[in-house]
Amino acid sequence: MKALVVYSTLTGNTKKIAEGVFSAFDGQAECFDVKDAPAPDGYDLIVPGFWVDRGHADDAMLAFMEKIKNKKIAFFFTLGAYPDSEHAGEVAADTEKRLKENGNEVLGHFRCQGKVDPKLLESMKKLPADHPHAQMTEERKARLDEAAKHPDEKDVANAADFMKKVLAA
Repeated sequence: MKALVVYSTLTGNTKKIAEGVFSAFDGQAECFDVKDAPAPDGYDLIVPGFWVDRGHADDAMLAFMEKIKNKKIAFFFTLGAYPDSEHAGEVAADTEKRLKENGNEVLGHFRCQGKVDPKLLESMKKLPADHPHAQMTEERKARLDEAAKHPDEKDVANAADFMKKVLAA
């Protein structure tokens, strides 16, 4: 089986998780930043990973995923929200739907919380006070504080375990 891990990263979060995923292959795969990724055509298994931007994969990964057709897929993503949140579930469902529309078989996915880009946090401070992203509630502050601790070593190990389970199935 020829496998390809492709990731898109803004803050380094998704790259860390990609390294965990890639480690599960024991050298039987290739790993690329989406900017340098080859076409997915010559691979049996594609494992795209992305950071969440406005509720879905970032634009670079969306463009790459459009090229994936009739393949086995496992995907992963990082986001500032909790991995078990409704928002993370919506991102997973949206990604799976997009991938299946191109005839792909989705074998599973991995979600990981990650630190939010400091530039984005600064831009949110400039939003009008009535904008929902301008509100810094206690819950939101706690979530962002927790996100700043991730991905950690345990998250990377969990990503590797996820990929091992996909490969063993």
